[in-house]
Amino acid sequence: MKILLTAINSKYIHSNLAVRYLKKFTERLDYECIIREFSINDRDERILEEIIKEKPQVVAFSTYIWNIEVVTRLSYLIKAVDESIEILYGGPEVSYDSMNILKELPGEYIIEGEGEKTYKEFVEYKLGMKSIEEIRGLYYKKDNEIFINGKRPLMNMDEIVFPYDEDENLDNKIVYYEASRGCPFNCKYCLSSTTHGVRFLNIERVKRELQYFIDKKVRLVKFVDRTFNCNYKFSMAIWEFLINADTDTKFHFEISADILKPQEIELLRKAPKDRFQFEVGVQTTNDDVLFRINRFVNFSDIKEKVEELMSIRNIKQHLDLIAGLPGEDLKSFKKSFNDVYSIRPEEIQLGFLKLLRGSSMREEAHEYEMKYSPYPPYEILSTKDISYDELNLLKKVEHMVDKYYNSQKFDNIIKYFEPKFNTPFEMFYSLSRFFDEKGYFNRNIGNNEYYKVFLDFNSKIIKEDNHILRDIIRYDYLNSNKRRGMPEFLVSKIAKEEEEKIKEKYRGEYSFRDYYVEKFCININKFIQSGEIEEKDTYMLFGYEENVVEIFI
Repeated sequence: MKILLTAINSKYIHSNLAVRYLKKFTERLDYECIIREFSINDRDERILEEIIKEKPQVVAFSTYIWNIEVVTRLSYLIKAVDESIEILYGGPEVSYDSMNILKELPGEYIIEGEGEKTYKEFVEYKLGMKSIEEIRGLYYKKDNEIFINGKRPLMNMDEIVFPYDEDENLDNKIVYYEASRGCPFNCKYCLSSTTHGVRFLNIERVKRELQYFIDKKVRLVKFVDRTFNCNYKFSMAIWEFLINADTDTKFHFEISADILKPQEIELLRKAPKDRFQFEVGVQTTNDDVLFRINRFVNFSDIKEKVEELMSIRNIKQHLDLIAGLPGEDLKSFKKSFNDVYSIRPEEIQLGFLKLLRGSSMREEAHEYEMKYSPYPPYEILSTKDISYDELNLLKKVEHMVDKYYNSQKFDNIIKYFEPKFNTPFEMFYSLSRFFDEKGYFNRNIGNNEYYKVFLDFNSKIIKEDNHILRDIIRYDYLNSNKRRGMPEFLVSKIAKEEEEKIKEKYRGEYSFRDYYVEKFCININKFIQSGEIEEKDTYMLFGYEENVVEIFI
């Protein structure tokens, strides 16, 4: 008997944790188990061909909001090609209202909730070792009816099997790992609120498994733990182990900043630069809105801890906001954005409320007059507090923030424009309107155009001369791009004789096979450090290996 565990990931570089758990948990059973991973960007026809080529008896899909529509289409296609192939679904997208979902889908089975034990018993059933009526947590079709034998209790974490193989190739992959399951909080929009309590793996086991990733030189390990630091003794032990590790691997954690203890922050001061990435769910800075969604925390507490981490300057922080929350109108969201922006984290994510199956927020939608898409990812369309048009406005702002702020390729350009607007939100909003008017949201624009936009934006909206801005753009461009292929509008105006004079002076100190000369009309270093503009000819050597040196003539 052959089962094909199929993952449709959101990106090629992602790895699916769920299917690996299932395979590892059943590796002692006498059946053939194959894992195939695809991306939502793959053509349905290609995925179908690869699935059919494996000749499985059962195809098992790991389902999420980002892939359920692809999975549904593939399920119908599989049945059209070979009706004898059975289909099993699992994952968060089918774990709520499973009875009705299975009625709608062409498959035969759904695993509800945690899948390892249910899947193992399902395999035993297919091998003739167990009756299907004994399997808890499994929905199944029989004689045109759907049956369930009751819910399955949560697993003991000691029973979980490490999901990765010793010889598995994880090159160029974002690798997912969990050290705990569950969340201590009860946020209404989150599915973690449906399961109470947090279960942890043994600390020493976690260290051994993390060493596996370190030994394999994995680029990035993302912990999927909902609130990694909810038990400070646990988080301290893991962070201390990783701080002392000899590795270039980066580790990403979702944390609740407000509950960080002083001893955790003191420990984090010792972390090598960029070893850790923290994702902090702010969601809103409106304390009344936080209360409405069961987040019993004040933004001031979050801000204090995030700024303390910022002062360490060794941990990249990603702060999340959610538009469309109950009680938050456009004015309140603008304030939330400006509040978060004032902290200057490395990244700011503007997300939009999704009314997930099984979340209490979906159940309360009528109370706040929430209109949302009935199709995955069930994104909010409007509420009594914020309109459809306003949410669309925020989506355009989100695009600007992601491209121009989060990429960190335009930092000095953004610094130039900030004082020209009353608030950061106004700046990004004005830029998004300009983008919209130019039709840039409706077509792909090249890398160079993303820089040139600022010159046009400055001329039309700010109505100032471009000569200073052009040099600031050129500096940011050179920091993030190779000199070769520099667009004409950014080419240096340095005279040939002047360039030769500089080379002659510095030839004994620098190799001009490794460096090239650039001239700026402002004191560029002074602007970078203070934002102050001083018109003064400045000369820089840019290394092809990214280093930059100021020189004097």
